[in-house]
Amino acid sequence: MRGMTAPEPTLTDALLRPVLQVDAAGPRITYYDDATGERVEVSATTLANWAAKTANLLRDELGVQPGDRVAVLLPAHWQTAAVLLGAWWCGAVVTDPAAPMAGEVDAALCTADRLAEAEQAPEVAVLSLDAFGRGVDDLPVGVTDYATAVRVHGDAFAPVPLSPSAPALARRSIAEVLEAAAASATAQGFTAQDRVLSTADWSTTPELVDGLLAVLSAGASLVQVSHQDPDEQRQTRRIETERVTAVR
Repeated sequence: MRGMTAPEPTLTDALLRPVLQVDAAGPRITYYDDATGERVEVSATTLANWAAKTANLLRDELGVQPGDRVAVLLPAHWQTAAVLLGAWWCGAVVTDPAAPMAGEVDAALCTADRLAEAEQAPEVAVLSLDAFGRGVDDLPVGVTDYATAVRVHGDAFAPVPLSPSAPALARRSIAEVLEAAAASATAQGFTAQDRVLSTADWSTTPELVDGLLAVLSAGASLVQVSHQDPDEQRQTRRIETERVTAVR
């Protein structure tokens, strides 16, 4: 019908394409780990490149196809965002982060400390989450080291177009996830001009929607902090330095 836009082929396209068109080079996720002193800043372009590499890894090495179920057992981190976007780009259904692993999961991506939980999946990739791309040593035979494997894959991905009713996250469809993310962004008052500081985890579906997808949906950028230092002066300096406009 005239006036209607074509549906986005994937959830990742719907979330990333607008920010890539408006501000591809600006900071999209700035990640801090106060326990290690780590600070990593990624643009929308870099995030899209990592998502594409992940999608290629999932499809070409782990055999993930549209509709397959993928468990993402990872903390709130910029690499986790890339993994999620990569999974959705190849049409996978990300399982509820808080739900126990079920037998029908086709692949799992996890940290080393959650490997025992993930091993029941037929395909498993382990992330070190290391800022310098170091892998994980002494993995069991058949388990993929994400850092080593992902770097050889291309940073472009051609997704298979999906219906908005296709499942994407737990029991929610692409359309339902986008609606929930937009509603959360509105409720939290996020706009495309915001820099959102968050220390919240993404260990449940609502937390993932509120903490990551709502920010992307609004076109805002995220300052995600792990192991936040209790020093209030340090946090005040960070808010000023990063030009934070919203704290959640």
